[in-house]
Parts: sequence; C-alpha cells; structure tokens
Amino acid sequence: MPKPIRVLQVLAQMNRGGAETMVMNLYRNIDRNKVQFDFITHTENRCDFDSEIESLGGYIYHVPKYTGINHFKYKKAWHDFFKQHPEYKIIHGHVRSTASIYLNIAKKFGLVTIAHSHSIASRGNGVEQFVKNIAQYSIRYKADYFFACSDEAGKWLFGKKAVKSNRYRLIKNAINTREFIFSESKRNEVRKYLNIEDKFVIGHVGSFTYPKNHNFLIQIFNEVQKRNKFAVLLLVGEGELRSEIEKQISDIGLKDKIIFVGKVSDVSAYLQAMDVFVFPSLFEGLGMAVIEAQAAGLPCVVSDNVPKEAYVTDLINVISLKRSAEFWASEVLNCCNGNTRANMSDIIKKAGYDICDSAKKLEIFYLQHQNDR
Repeated sequence: MPKPIRVLQVLAQMNRGGAETMVMNLYRNIDRNKVQFDFITHTENRCDFDSEIESLGGYIYHVPKYTGINHFKYKKAWHDFFKQHPEYKIIHGHVRSTASIYLNIAKKFGLVTIAHSHSIASRGNGVEQFVKNIAQYSIRYKADYFFACSDEAGKWLFGKKAVKSNRYRLIKNAINTREFIFSESKRNEVRKYLNIEDKFVIGHVGSFTYPKNHNFLIQIFNEVQKRNKFAVLLLVGEGELRSEIEKQISDIGLKDKIIFVGKVSDVSAYLQAMDVFVFPSLFEGLGMAVIEAQAAGLPCVVSDNVPKEAYVTDLINVISLKRSAEFWASEVLNCCNGNTRANMSDIIKKAGYDICDSAKKLEIFYLQHQNDR
C-alpha cells in the first residue's frame, strides 16, 4: 500500500479556535491512509490539540513567532526546514500575516502553495491593521491556490478577481452534524450540572477577543436581566480579554448571573443547555459557532457582520450592531416563549457543512494537485 502524502498545515498555534477547530475536524475525517497532516506552529508551547495530532500520526514542528525585528531569522527558519524536509509537496497556510514570506520560500523549494482565508478583517489597532493589510496583499501573487471559509473572506484577502478564478476553492467550515443533534437528556444533564435547570439560558461560544464583541454582549444581557430575572448568560471560551470582561460584569453587578465555562472539548453539550444563542460579532470569516448552534436547533440572534453563508436555517435572526442593546434584548427575549428543538442535521448537510463531505472534497484536491509544481 502506498504511503499517504503528507500535507504541511501552518498555524499560529493549535489551541481551540475557529481555524484550528476546522483543521482538526478535517484531519479527523480525512482518509489518513491517503493524506496525512503535519503542522508547523509559531510557538514552542504545548497546545490543546497537540496530543491528538500525535495520536493521529501527525508531526508538529515550530518556527519562531514573527516580530518584524526577527525577519531574517524567521526566513532562515523556513529555509532550514524545507532543506531538512524535502518530503513535503503541499503547504496549506492558515497564518495570513506572514504567508507572503513562507509561501514564497515554499515555492522556491517546489511545494504547491495554498493560502486559506478565515476572516474578513485584521485584528489590532489602525496602525497594526494597516501594516498587516500591506503584508497580506502580496499573498494573492505568492499562492498557487486560494481557499476561503466564505466568499466574503476570499474577496477580502485575495480580491474579487482571484475568487472568480479556477484557483479559488470555497472550503466551508464543516462539522460532524450528528454530534449536534438535540438531546433532551444531554440538555437536562448539563443544566443540572450547572445548576440552571429553571433558568432562561442565553449562550455564546467564542474566544474573548475583540471581534467577538463581548462588551456589547454583556450590555445586551444587562438589558435582558432587567426584564427577566431568571435569565443567565453562559459563556464558552477563553481569551486575552476575559479579565476585562470579568471586570465589566463585576462593575455592572451581574457576577452571579453569568457562567464562564472556559475552553471545552464538547461544545455541543453546552449548546444543548442553551435556550437562545447570541452572537454580536464585529466581523467573522464565517462564524462556525453559528453553524453549530443551528445544528443544535437553537434560535440564533446574530449581527449583520456574520456572512450570509452562515444563514443555513430559519433559526437566524439578523440584527444590525447600530441597534441598541435594548433592541437586541427584546429580540433575545422573544425566544424565551418556547422553541421546539428540531433535528437540523439534514439541512446543515444539504447546505454543505457536513464534515465527511468536506474532508472528502479536500482529500481529492490534495491528491489531484500534489504534483502541480
């Protein structure tokens, strides 16, 4: 039996996050007898998914985090890596900020290069965004193929012309739909564990980072609480802004009404416990958590910055962030009058978000294009 081709996945780290979770979902479901993933990360620290990667047969390598000051050291690390590892034929880059560097070096060593867009904006202040946008512009000239989680994300990073070309592929952030099918027993189990059996549970899944807009989410919940004292807010995720959000909650006096779950391996279990999903993001490449929430049969109140590709079911209620927290709260409370949690797996799959289908699609691509260069 021939050995599988080994595809090099490039990420900042392999902790739980949108892009990382998507890659792992694909990795778990791809035929690893034909395609094996290996990883280059920009940290020496052990990460959430490292043990699982190793158990699935993947290797994890490291390059230094790019600081600008270490530009030549960073380039040398990539040169040295490709000299030592001539076995790779395909590199799949998920790190935008330095993709123009490592993809260009990879091309010189004969690799097929893929750039993958997971967002529609750069993080950071105005200056940081400006610098990143300049650095990212040349990716469209360095990558052989352009992947994106939504057409909006593709246009943002690669341009409209690239998205219309035969080098572009839409790779939807797919899930194992079976894992998210609503279970009354699982719902009751989690609600009992969290001591929220008789509560109206508003939920959110996302890292505590700027794009997720937790500050406004807390304002919305504050307005909800004024009208429904049985409401609680369930927050799933971790991130750099958590302490800032905790202070905001304490200042408002909502500490006893908000539950921080942290990072979890079984997001679906907590979605079962929720009554409504609220997602007021400032920007999203797609909004994978919204797909998962719909798969769990949850009514979703989301910002109009969530790409339309995520509007898979009639469970979506889209609201502008220009509307007040009071208005958002009213829409959230409209969901507390009862909701039948239907099995949405067939609808999610038909929309192209089933992980088995996506993994097969990607597997075929890798096998067909491994010798393009």
